[in-house]
Amino acid sequence: MMKTRKNFYLYLIVTIVLIYVGLLTILYYSESSSSDAAIRTFGDAFWYSLVTLTTVGYGDLVPVTPLGHLVGMIFLFLSAGIMVTLFGAVVSFLTSEGMPFFMLRLQRHKNWYYFADYGVESNTLAANIYKEDPNALIIYGERRSGHNEIPNYPCIYLSASPHKIVAKKKNIGTKCKIFLMKENDIGVNSRAVNLHELPVEVYARTTNGQDKLSGNINFFHSYECCARQYWRSKPLCRHENTIVLIGFGNYGSSILERAILTNIISAEQHVAYHIFGPAGEFLAVHDRLGELFSLNKESSEGDSLLFHKETWAENRSVLERADRIIICEDDEQKGWSIFWTLNKYYRISGRIDLRSSRRAPGVSYFGTNEDIYTSQQIIRTGLNKAAITINELFRRSVSYPTLAWNELDDLHRQSKIAAADHLLMKTRILLRDETITELRASKVKKAYERYCRTIHSETAKEMYRKLDHMRWLRFYIFYNWSYGPVRDDEARQHPMLCPYEKLTPEQRRERDAAWELMGSIFSELEG
Repeated sequence: MMKTRKNFYLYLIVTIVLIYVGLLTILYYSESSSSDAAIRTFGDAFWYSLVTLTTVGYGDLVPVTPLGHLVGMIFLFLSAGIMVTLFGAVVSFLTSEGMPFFMLRLQRHKNWYYFADYGVESNTLAANIYKEDPNALIIYGERRSGHNEIPNYPCIYLSASPHKIVAKKKNIGTKCKIFLMKENDIGVNSRAVNLHELPVEVYARTTNGQDKLSGNINFFHSYECCARQYWRSKPLCRHENTIVLIGFGNYGSSILERAILTNIISAEQHVAYHIFGPAGEFLAVHDRLGELFSLNKESSEGDSLLFHKETWAENRSVLERADRIIICEDDEQKGWSIFWTLNKYYRISGRIDLRSSRRAPGVSYFGTNEDIYTSQQIIRTGLNKAAITINELFRRSVSYPTLAWNELDDLHRQSKIAAADHLLMKTRILLRDETITELRASKVKKAYERYCRTIHSETAKEMYRKLDHMRWLRFYIFYNWSYGPVRDDEARQHPMLCPYEKLTPEQRRERDAAWELMGSIFSELEG
């Protein structure tokens, strides 16, 4: 079909050129035979045709013979049609995909970011990318006509597949990055077909928490992004013993997951998490949590998970003595309604943190689109820098072959991420400074120096080891591992999945590595 169309256009162009040359020849021969003619050469005939067809009409050359007049009339009639056609072609080029494709060709050296669709999430991420990367070219894979809002950054709307876009890049500059911002879009969007075959980096939004599919397909989980951002910006403090989560959908379960994996601040802590919302599926999936947590009963010896079947409104005493209330309903409007109700009818002594997609003055909010949909969160090179560094340091420290970051499966990536996220907590613990909310190289260095000064104390050494063992246990129990005499990844068994007191001296010493790592990681983070 394509070949037939190309042949048709070729024949049409050849026919038009032959007719034009024929008219010029007739004009030349008819005029050159007259002694009064101004058109004496073939060049004169060509010049006359151009002046006439473009409607300029200098009048320096005019035909004098009857046949010349006839050819001149033909050129006059053609001139109107040619001008209309040219004008239409220009308008069509400017209003169709011709202009965007032309702009793409001129900007191949830039960093291309292709979004399959335009939406609130896409717009927020694109705006953040443009702020961070002045050499960015934002491309939306749909027509502009469907949207009234005009982005406040330069972008191109082009209803074209990623395959067409990548073909225009011609492997010049960096790889094109492709974003599928609708949840689980990679399974239903026709533009996601065969993306693994293209020389691109793909980032697809999902709800299942998976981190990677194939070599160039990366998933991001907006609920996990929100949870990581929450506990990094608002870490648990020592005085907080009662935490309330209102809403246990996608956001609530992700926030509790990150709390379980990273909120380890003392070997003697006893934080009670009160969860309001349906938790049957969560407990069924993570059925070993009872080995580390007191379930549905507050404990003074360790952390507790209390899943309430009744509504939050029926537990006034819990709400009013809570050190922190986290409103994390999936339905944002419902969350706002709960927030106003708590402030209006309850005597709240602790802080209230509200999940809100928009910034709200005077409210302790989290999870705004501007915070979640950033290149740090989605592409995660910066967010996971510490985790990637931990993996590289481990690879250098052993003599046997180990996997690079991009080769790790999801479990081992999550293991490194959990260890890296806890570095912030380790830094706060060592420096006894709960105002620290960012993992900066200078702070990690100071924390490590304090660790070196205190490690000579046997009491401090045991405390550090026990604390990291708690963190390590939580990760593997959360992922349903159990004790086994030897490590067996397929059976999910490990010989160190036992209380700290039952570890051998050699196994206890293994826990030092997580703290000693701080001595190497600060220089990597600095670089």
